[in-house]
Amino acid sequence: MNSSGVGASNVDVWQVALDSLQSPTLRPEFSLEEVPAPQRLAPHSIALAVEAVDADDEELAVGRFIVLHDPEGQDTWDGEFRVVSFVRAPIESDVVTDDLFDEVAWSWLTDALTDAGALFHNASGTVTRTVSRSFAGLEDRSTETDLEIRASWSPDTEDLSLHMKAWLALVEKSSGLTPLPEGVTALSRKR
Repeated sequence: MNSSGVGASNVDVWQVALDSLQSPTLRPEFSLEEVPAPQRLAPHSIALAVEAVDADDEELAVGRFIVLHDPEGQDTWDGEFRVVSFVRAPIESDVVTDDLFDEVAWSWLTDALTDAGALFHNASGTVTRTVSRSFAGLEDRSTETDLEIRASWSPDTEDLSLHMKAWLALVEKSSGLTPLPEGVTALSRKR
């Protein structure tokens, strides 16, 4: 994986972070790729995008995992690293009006971080439910209801492998896929 970076300060810490993101365990429904990272938020950054699809290649969820690193630290982060994540997935139409669902969806993130053993602080974010209805020339489209979870947190270590694992678990949960038990590998499928 490449990364954007300015200068050579603290390169070893940044390299440890990059190395920890190599070769995450992916479900066969997931595809992960590096995408352009934000350039002005921190001296070093990397961005990864995931897409989860079902056996018919129907989209189940998409997301971004961005790591920002400033060797000088940033007060709002309370540290040198910040993870910024985004997950979007379709949801059932009856859930879109349930106000308790926001808390449930946010707990998917915090539970995933805790379950993975990813130590963090300064978490913040939003849960958004949307309804899109089409009219006129597009009225034959069905109503679309989506969930978006946008979050950021400050990792307590430069080893980000557990944070990546937690984020992938959030994508899995949001997509409606059944979690695989520890040590079980799903069979690959043709795409």
